[in-house]
Amino acid sequence: MIAREQAALMSNYGRYPVEFVRGEGAWLFDPEGRGYLDLMSGISMINVGHCHPDVVAAIREQAGTLINTSNLYYTEPMVELAEWIRDTSMGGRVFFCNSGAEAAEAAIKLARKHGGPERTEFVSLEDGFHGRTMGALALTGQPGKQQAFKPLMPGARYVPRNDKDALRAAVSEKTCAIAIEIVQGECGVYPLDDDFVRLARQLADEHGALLIVDEIQTGMSRTGPLYAYQDAGIEPDVMCLAKSLGGGFPIGAVTARPGIDAVFQPGDHGSTFAGSPLACASALAAAKLLGDPSLQDHVRKEGACFLAGLQGLVDDGLAIEARGRGLMCAIELAEPRGADVVLAMMERGFLVNNTSATTVRFLPPLVITGDELTNALNALRDVLNES
Repeated sequence: MIAREQAALMSNYGRYPVEFVRGEGAWLFDPEGRGYLDLMSGISMINVGHCHPDVVAAIREQAGTLINTSNLYYTEPMVELAEWIRDTSMGGRVFFCNSGAEAAEAAIKLARKHGGPERTEFVSLEDGFHGRTMGALALTGQPGKQQAFKPLMPGARYVPRNDKDALRAAVSEKTCAIAIEIVQGECGVYPLDDDFVRLARQLADEHGALLIVDEIQTGMSRTGPLYAYQDAGIEPDVMCLAKSLGGGFPIGAVTARPGIDAVFQPGDHGSTFAGSPLACASALAAAKLLGDPSLQDHVRKEGACFLAGLQGLVDDGLAIEARGRGLMCAIELAEPRGADVVLAMMERGFLVNNTSATTVRFLPPLVITGDELTNALNALRDVLNES
């Protein structure tokens, strides 16, 4: 399989040496039937768990009825999903796309049109991540990801997370939008302080800019509430969704509060495949599961227990920091051995990933049990003790 992949696919992914053929709940299985506890859920893509029966049934039924029509016509699943997003978030209308990067691109265009020709600057955060397409990359405050693709879209300014003075200094009358993640995920799980998030809301209001909240990784109950911004006590002007919105099926969305949702007019933006009946049927099935308050309580409870277990590793000198919110966690190692930890955990049947040489990240399916998380913690302790 490795040889075939190298001959057929471009080399822009560093895949781990394992093949999966089946998934169920929090588990993935290789061709020999060995199970691996998935603590990554496709990078927060499968919050409902692998092959959830409700999602599978919705896809099967819709695939046998109508797969796509383009956006030239009306379909019930598309409208119903838009209504669900509207009613569970800021009360505004929705634009559908196919991925998180596409959602970020749509949000950028929306903000630019709203701001007009005098407002062309964006403020985003150092170490943030909004995608790898050219506009989204411009808001991704990571020089290592940007360097090979410069010049990027001009006008992006970056400030350190939780630095209020830097944020105040960066926002001006030229700012069309401030873009943040409530928890920075791709760089290693760094939650923003609630006061910093509230300041971003205040500064956007004072300067007539939009506040874009990227919930691509944090949304769909990953941190406890349906959307992570809800715990900060603010409401964004624009929100990006993707990853687990589709229950594993590709879909992205942008929603904006009333008034801002009228900025796009016919011809301003579009996507051929977006909002298909098949994608929306899958997302609707996932939405019913992930919007359940009992599941959100489970995320809060098990996330707190898991983070406490990770903190126990710090207390015992096996790591130097534990971070997280809900079931979105990471540990920081004193030595650059994150990749070795990932492989050692895989050998024991646990899937994690390292976002840097010293950071190991955990994004398990939200249906994972407390016992499964305890087993993962025990395995991680063994790995750290041995390495």
